[in-house]
Amino acid sequence: MKTKAPVSKNERLDVTITDLTYQGMGVAKVDDFPLFIENALPGEDITIQVTKVQSHYGFARAIAWQSESPDRVKDVDKTYRQTGIAPLQHLAYPAQLKFKQHQIEELFSKAHQDVDVAPTLGMANPTQYRNKAQVPVRMIKGKLETGFYRQHSHELIPLTDFYIQDPAIDDAIVKVRDLLRQFEIPAYNEISDKGVIRNIMVRRGYYSHEMMVVLISRQQKLPSQDQLVDQIHKALPEVTSIVLNVNAKKTNVIMGNVTRTLYGKPTIEDTLMGLTFAISARSFYQVNPQQTEKLYQMAIDKAGLTGQETVIDAYCGIGTISLALAKHAKRVYGVDIVPEAIEDAKVNAQKNHLANVEFAVDKAEDQMAKWQEAGIKPDVVVVDPPRKGLAESLIDSTAKMGPKKVVYVSCNPATLVRDVARFQELGYAIDGPIQPVDQFPQTPHVESVTVLVKK
Repeated sequence: MKTKAPVSKNERLDVTITDLTYQGMGVAKVDDFPLFIENALPGEDITIQVTKVQSHYGFARAIAWQSESPDRVKDVDKTYRQTGIAPLQHLAYPAQLKFKQHQIEELFSKAHQDVDVAPTLGMANPTQYRNKAQVPVRMIKGKLETGFYRQHSHELIPLTDFYIQDPAIDDAIVKVRDLLRQFEIPAYNEISDKGVIRNIMVRRGYYSHEMMVVLISRQQKLPSQDQLVDQIHKALPEVTSIVLNVNAKKTNVIMGNVTRTLYGKPTIEDTLMGLTFAISARSFYQVNPQQTEKLYQMAIDKAGLTGQETVIDAYCGIGTISLALAKHAKRVYGVDIVPEAIEDAKVNAQKNHLANVEFAVDKAEDQMAKWQEAGIKPDVVVVDPPRKGLAESLIDSTAKMGPKKVVYVSCNPATLVRDVARFQELGYAIDGPIQPVDQFPQTPHVESVTVLVKK
């Protein structure tokens, strides 16, 4: 029997916010019916207007505040919330760190798991941390603009300061935008599928300060290409690489398959954990290097390596964790599904004179089964999967190999809880507290390190 929701669209109500969702929205309950409200914090008394009603929950917007949370940050730029760049900027940073710790505790407790979660490791400056930007380029009122889309839309909001990005990257985007205007190179129009420049991507080494500018274009060659390239590297002395990426498809995917170096080298270099990495336009490289070092150091410490161990790194990317582990282990095996990433990983191993690592291109779950059949017996398995978590077959292969420890680096607490339960069924137990690390300040995302030991 369908029960009627206790609220209706456009209704105005006075409510108290009791919690935050994992997306950072305030929660108010009307007769146990949850309403989700942007820009609302626990403890606040608010007048709201209901905007949407589903069968089990609804959405509302805040109209007036009767009381405000002591954790509320005043004078925030609402653009960063509208575009989803910094959905938690209205929450004081110490409270953001508590929110992330609480998110993990809550999910485990819902799964009837009693776990200890340590306080979140935060940053001294929780802004201006991103070492990579991908910004859309569009024509607005006949003028080429760079910025970010309003959430859930394709309406571009022009922006020059992105708040969570390295300011040198923000500056580079403005200079490239101005040169595109000067050379009258039109922005892509997704409705007519005409125009040239779709996106600008900029990467900057946190330690090296080497900069890469990637122009993502619908065409194989840009108008005034040589002059444009010449002017970009004159305007930006840090630029050591200018790359053209061609994406001629009508798609939301940012990058195409064709990448050509127009100036300098095809990669920039940066260091992480004292190792040097070559980063190409399409490499996956963590966007917050300061926190990544804390995260990886935590994973290495928790692996408890003595130099005698065999380690498997599933989802190894360009080898960032693998090579950091290789300095402390006897042998490291890494696997990733992206062929370019594995090419980069091999180059990075040579760059750092590490010969005790071996890399394979495959789905992590398939390669794990192959290694298991080949009789490889790891002492430690490190997993750092995407948001969807681990395939069940990967967990099964890992358990069959019987490593003493599994170190799970997670970017999604919900899939972590699910995967941990599966490991527990196969004879593993959580060892010590789960350690959250704040890789993405001002957003609801939380990374964490969990250690599982064989019982």
